[in-house]
Amino acid sequence: MNNNEILIHSLWQIGPLEFTISTLTSWGILLCLACVFGLVTRRLNIKPDPVQNIAEAVVNVAEKAVQEVLPNHYLQLTPFILSLWLFLIVANLTGLIPGLHSPTRDISVTAALAIIVFFSVHWFGIKTQGLKQYLQHYLTPSPVLLPFHILSEITRTLALAVRLFGNMMSLEMVAMLLLFIAGFLVPVPILMLHIIEALVQAYIFGMLTLIYIASAIQTQETSRQMKQQE
Repeated sequence: MNNNEILIHSLWQIGPLEFTISTLTSWGILLCLACVFGLVTRRLNIKPDPVQNIAEAVVNVAEKAVQEVLPNHYLQLTPFILSLWLFLIVANLTGLIPGLHSPTRDISVTAALAIIVFFSVHWFGIKTQGLKQYLQHYLTPSPVLLPFHILSEITRTLALAVRLFGNMMSLEMVAMLLLFIAGFLVPVPILMLHIIEALVQAYIFGMLTLIYIASAIQTQETSRQMKQQE
């Protein structure tokens, strides 16, 4: 194992913008997913074939998971959460392909995902409740708490990025270290550990995103119900 297997390599740089192998891999994953989605949804039929059955099963599982958290808004949230889950699963498992590494072991990739989640939380909150009512919860129950609300938004976004980055980076380092020591005599347990951890981390990231969105929506609905009761 050497530093070249751990460090994130830059392909080219334009001013402060740096294009890394993680960026290229992420774009490649997005392109592959878009092609798969296009092929699967191209010929939908009332009598589904095996591929359509699998796709429908995946959508149903995601839909039920979102519905358990937000039963009144699951239809508008399921596409976003499912897309996030699928990207993370593929991205986390990319490290199993020889010569490639999981883009989620790069802090810039996980930070970008966390920023997307940050804006998505506010987007769904504003879309559901309206801008004025959504912003009002930052002053509830007292305007004094406004700095703490803002600090909470920032810290949980940072935690979301660092958690995924730390787990995936440590997982790849442990796998490379074990392979370096034991060679390829014990690859199966390592691969199984990588697969399980990759799936778990994708699920946790998606569920935390869903919980953050649910918190933004339900807080406003609770406040509105209290006002109506008054």
